[in-house]
Amino acid sequence: MMYPDPSVITRVCSIGAGPIGGGWAAHFLARGYDVTAYIHDPAERDALMSVIRTGWRSLTELGLAEGASLDRLTIVSDVKEAVQGAGFIQESAPERLEIKQALYKVLGDIVAPDVVIGSSTSGLTMTQIAADCATPERCVIGHPFNPPYLLPLVEIIGGKRTDRGAVEWAAAFYEHAGKAPLVMKKEVPGFVATRLQEALWREALHMVANGEATPEDIDIALRNGPAPRMAVQGQCMAFHVACGEGGMATNLDQFGPALKWPWTRLEAPELTQDLRDRMVQGCNDMAAGRDFQDMAAERDRKIVAVLKAVRDTA
Repeated sequence: MMYPDPSVITRVCSIGAGPIGGGWAAHFLARGYDVTAYIHDPAERDALMSVIRTGWRSLTELGLAEGASLDRLTIVSDVKEAVQGAGFIQESAPERLEIKQALYKVLGDIVAPDVVIGSSTSGLTMTQIAADCATPERCVIGHPFNPPYLLPLVEIIGGKRTDRGAVEWAAAFYEHAGKAPLVMKKEVPGFVATRLQEALWREALHMVANGEATPEDIDIALRNGPAPRMAVQGQCMAFHVACGEGGMATNLDQFGPALKWPWTRLEAPELTQDLRDRMVQGCNDMAAGRDFQDMAAERDRKIVAVLKAVRDTA
């Protein structure tokens, strides 16, 4: 299949009214695209616009593309109308296999075969999602990190019936659209970033369950320890640089035996009612009654500051 040059795409269809679908719509609008957003129910319009307006403040601070405007957004509740004229489709429907399979069955029949469809799924595979799709060769995973209007990462992988050309096209398009694409080597649940995040999450749950730390302790440790360093070096390079001229070789030779020490508990703990309640209470204590939207706005302001600092010193 011959796909169009990614640089000629001017209209994107974003499917879904939640934080991910709305976040994608905000991102594409900020990059100067015309965006048609599909919502399942007209009653979801306010929720969608709330996400987009929240993201728009931070996107404006980071810098909008020439011609970027909220006026270039069209919201519809008819999927055929939504995909009309779109050069790319970003699907962010609810994370339920039966919903996505039914949607891709429809999309496979109504969308031109040279239009790539990317799914924001965080836990399903494209092999599963496109099982009933008549044109699975152009369907790929395009998994963002939340909020997608700020965090650049998009993890890309096809299913068993996806054309390699569609994966390559998606990577080129996302990069042109201002993202940092990561093309995965294999179709693996959780992709790369989510698997790493989940390892941290399991450790956090174990420490809370065992009374070793509170949710606040864990967030203090991360914010003031590895998180700022990870923003500029990641994990592997952080350890490489930390060991001086010997680099990663010194790290592994010197600290390799410690990998066998019982520091980590990679299996998830049992989510008992007590653990669930302690996690909820701990986070409620940290929130101290603040509204979700206020906390999201504060998060976005600080992420913008980090992104600008890294960009301006690159």
